[in-house]
Amino acid sequence: MNTVHSKLAPVILFAYSRPEHTRLTVQGLLSNPEAAQTDLVVYSDAPAREAAAPAVREVRAYLRTIEGFHSVTVIEQPSNLGLARSIIAGVSEQLAIHGCAIVMEDDLVVSPYFLSYMNEGLRRYADDERVASIHGYSYPAAGELPEAFFLRGADCWGWATWSRAWRHFQPDGRVLATQLEQQGLVRQFDLDGKYPYFRMLRQQIAGKVDSWAIRWHASAYLANMLTLYPGRSHVVNIGADGSGTHCKTSVSLGDELASKPTSWSDFPVQEDTGARAAVGNYLRQLRRRLWLGRLRRLLKLPT
Repeated sequence: MNTVHSKLAPVILFAYSRPEHTRLTVQGLLSNPEAAQTDLVVYSDAPAREAAAPAVREVRAYLRTIEGFHSVTVIEQPSNLGLARSIIAGVSEQLAIHGCAIVMEDDLVVSPYFLSYMNEGLRRYADDERVASIHGYSYPAAGELPEAFFLRGADCWGWATWSRAWRHFQPDGRVLATQLEQQGLVRQFDLDGKYPYFRMLRQQIAGKVDSWAIRWHASAYLANMLTLYPGRSHVVNIGADGSGTHCKTSVSLGDELASKPTSWSDFPVQEDTGARAAVGNYLRQLRRRLWLGRLRRLLKLPT
């Protein structure tokens, strides 16, 4: 395993069977001037079934051609771990080596300012126990969001963290659900009823979804830790086209990348109540649109 020789955080990329998505993700990272100083570590999961094998082979062939980073390490898993196990194991392994890391999946396209934003956030809050992570995606909420802001919990679309924060990760969803209930935090965890995070946690416990992200969010939430978000998104998710593990329906989750870097200042290290309300309202509307879309398909109505 190569070690990091630069002062920048390594990028951990998790890839599976979407060659074109993976290419776009890597190209986005290479658009950042910091890419040449950044070590890239790619975990390539093995096919879960034979039908996925050709696409996995194509992804792996492409990964072996990647240039432009300080170093590229490709780890080809010999058997299928699935998304959740892959990310939990890979993040744990790399944080044990490097102490901090930026985490990407193979369906995220980033702005040319993504790596500078993530590394600056990692530098500024490295020793602040209140901060769980830095997040690159920002919700397309109505109205103008602050230049950057904190929300309680953690998130999963282009994020970075430290080993000191990841130690709070609790892989047992039952433990998390029990603690949320015992502390009377369920409604608050659900953004005051605007989005069903707790139900997602219950679905993970029941084996209906294979989500590491809801457990990371709940772990950070119970630890009363915060995540920094940019007011202008440095990440676009291109996997919400029906090709992803959890998103089988095409839906827009924001398609505009930041056209300029985040301007740093001393952002208050506390949850921004205005941003929390704006994000909650967006997620409530998104949930309604998804429900109406499913109803239209069920009734075969025009969209």
